[in-house]
Amino acid sequence: METKTQVVDALATVLPDIQKVDIESKIERPKDTTKGDYAFPAFFLAKQLHQAPQQIAQDLLAKIDQTGFEKIEVVGPYLNFFLDKVTVGASILDEIISDPANYGSSNVGEGGNVTIDMSSPNIAKPMSMGHLRSTVIGNALANILKKVNYNPIKINHLGDWGTQFGKLMTAYKMWGSEAEVKADPINTLQKYYVRFHQEAETNPELDEDARAWFKKLEDGDPEAMHLWEWFREESLQLFMKIYDLLDVHFNSFNGEAFYNDKMDEVIELLESKHLLQESKGAEIVDLEKYNLNPALIKKSDGATLYITRDLAAAIYRQRTYNFVQSLYVVGNEQQNHFKQLKAVLKEMGYDWSDNIHHIPFGLITEGGRKLSTRKGHIILLEEVLDDAMQLAKKQIAEKNPTLANADKVAEQVGVGAVVFHDLKNERLNSFDFDLEEVVRFEGETGPYVQYARARSLSILRKAGNPDLTNVDKKISDPNAWEVIKALGNYGDIVQKAAKDYEPSVISKYTLQLAKDFNQYYAHSKILVEDNEKLARLALVKAVSDVLESGLALLGVQAPNEM
Repeated sequence: METKTQVVDALATVLPDIQKVDIESKIERPKDTTKGDYAFPAFFLAKQLHQAPQQIAQDLLAKIDQTGFEKIEVVGPYLNFFLDKVTVGASILDEIISDPANYGSSNVGEGGNVTIDMSSPNIAKPMSMGHLRSTVIGNALANILKKVNYNPIKINHLGDWGTQFGKLMTAYKMWGSEAEVKADPINTLQKYYVRFHQEAETNPELDEDARAWFKKLEDGDPEAMHLWEWFREESLQLFMKIYDLLDVHFNSFNGEAFYNDKMDEVIELLESKHLLQESKGAEIVDLEKYNLNPALIKKSDGATLYITRDLAAAIYRQRTYNFVQSLYVVGNEQQNHFKQLKAVLKEMGYDWSDNIHHIPFGLITEGGRKLSTRKGHIILLEEVLDDAMQLAKKQIAEKNPTLANADKVAEQVGVGAVVFHDLKNERLNSFDFDLEEVVRFEGETGPYVQYARARSLSILRKAGNPDLTNVDKKISDPNAWEVIKALGNYGDIVQKAAKDYEPSVISKYTLQLAKDFNQYYAHSKILVEDNEKLARLALVKAVSDVLESGLALLGVQAPNEM
């Protein structure tokens, strides 16, 4: 049982007029554990009960059933709850060990569909570190939402349409060679793209050629279509290699091109609802009542824009999946676009637009500089993952030279380190990337957490991996309590991460649990032969299960040995 539930239940019995959810929202965790495991501030009841908070706290103490608590004290306006650590601890360990796979799960989502628009790299451009965030944040959110019983639908909305294809085709026709592209597709196409932008600065006619090629593509010209399909297929093959390394899978690869035949309906719907207005030859939807700039739906030359396509995508997803939430894991700089998207859908009479949420995130920088494709300053994601695996391999060889399947473990540790580092940062924060720091086995890193779990399994192996299901799990050692309390909070943590769309809540939790466990391991002899040995091993097993579960939610694998 989540330890906080015990406090909520005890208070709810003596506060029948107050909702449990309101009681729960007021409960605090004192930073100083001498002040209890949980604290309840009585001052929020003062207005309602017309009494001083100190008096309310004293009255509640007199009425409350103290069964299951070591003690309950009043300090000023606070009721401080000290849990019966031995009994509560045993029940937490029992719950984890009896069903580790489902520990921390809940039914918040009631099986509802959640579409997650994530990753979405552009065809014919390499996946850079810039794509890492959308991919791993989206994947972690899918895992977390599944844990609270939503049904996540991961959509890779590929950037497989648009004027960049006209630019690429122009560049390929002018400077390209089929053999060069086949030998190294993405880097070659990227080179053409960068060269196009450099040359177009002094030769504006190139932009006109690019527009003409894109027009050919839109009109279904065979040569343009052939080049587009070729560029798309080559790119996808390379992307899949990276997704396999990251262990990220998608339910749909419907990208921008998929919506080409679905935008006319959007225009018709907007017209039928009299929402389109003409402005300087273009067609817009006025969003003044939302304090937003007008949404530009159609340019004066008749071309549609991103928002038209996103309207088509939103309507298609609602019809196809009947989502209860629709998430867009897209950079912070797109906030205005998603506000406009929701406002236009709202104007169209679609109340489900309230369930659309933009999940913004900050930038990854290197040496303080933003990573940009157009300028050619780019850190390739595949290279970073390769380098991380090499760094992990080197450290593993030093620490454990006889480790079996060291290459596989190096992959799990190296890739896991990069993913964990991204997700330990609150998603709205930007951060500078330094690979040496990321793959260290000490400090606030993924390998540190993975290593704590591998250590717990090593202890269990030394003990002969006993069956711990029906053993007495009471532990009198006070050093164990911080670890057990952290284990008891796991379900609460998962729900908070789901509610806030914030994977860093899970990363920080696994780091703290690993620290608490290492602290316990340093002060308590686990394998000493006494009547609590099996209970201590149950604690070690519970730590191993919960660390594995937390890492899995983040999309990080947990090697059994390191």
